[in-house]
Amino acid sequence: MEWFEALILGIVQGLSEFLPISSSGHLELGKVILNLDDAARNNITFAVVVHGATVLSTIVVFWKDLISIFSGLFKFQWNDSSKYVAKIAISMIPVGIVGVFFKEQVESFFTGNLLFVGSMLLITTTLLAFTYYAKQKEKDISFRDSFIIGIAQAFAVMPGISRSGSTIAIGLLLGNKKEHIAKFSFLMVLIPIIGANLKDLFSGEFTNDTSVGAFPLIVGFVSAFVTGWLACTLMVNIVKRGKLIYFAIYTFIVAIIAITISFL
Repeated sequence: MEWFEALILGIVQGLSEFLPISSSGHLELGKVILNLDDAARNNITFAVVVHGATVLSTIVVFWKDLISIFSGLFKFQWNDSSKYVAKIAISMIPVGIVGVFFKEQVESFFTGNLLFVGSMLLITTTLLAFTYYAKQKEKDISFRDSFIIGIAQAFAVMPGISRSGSTIAIGLLLGNKKEHIAKFSFLMVLIPIIGANLKDLFSGEFTNDTSVGAFPLIVGFVSAFVTGWLACTLMVNIVKRGKLIYFAIYTFIVAIIAITISFL
């Protein structure tokens, strides 16, 4: 992988991880367009690095919230912080089940099949479009809502279904407060991504993976971190203003492009 390819994929990862347009779908599309070979396309080291960058950008954006949550948690009381962490934990159950029992099946979708990616992007489009008509009840996220949002995150392991888009859309359709669901959506993914990265770090596949040099990895990390930081901050404001319909238009266009390319 060349440094400019790492730059492009890092930017794509950083932007699409937080914007509701599907990072996995855009990465699959980007890899096909860049015509990367199999070693670069399925490079575990690069995937761990760029995902680690987006985790770090999330922590930077929400560091005050995280400090507040952990400060309350370590009081060892059933307070707002401990309830929030419990909701986060509940939201991780569905994706945890998928990761443990269906990992190989999920990985089989990441083959550069643009017809499949385009079809999944249409699902993202539909979810985002529905939020335009969602009636806001301005209620706090309940334990039940946490689990339902977690189910949306589990389905978003497929390339083309936006994780942030599906979780935020479902949260809004359930009537949750806009600013609350945006923060919850971004914080709920931290542990699953960190867990998946640690698993890859300690796997033999990762230690034997030397197909990407140090400089492209650095370029990929920096580009993913910077764009992720900007996109995360931007997305929180977008959700507050209820402007997700524009992303529905975008994902629809990208879906049509992906499906068209698949037939060429």
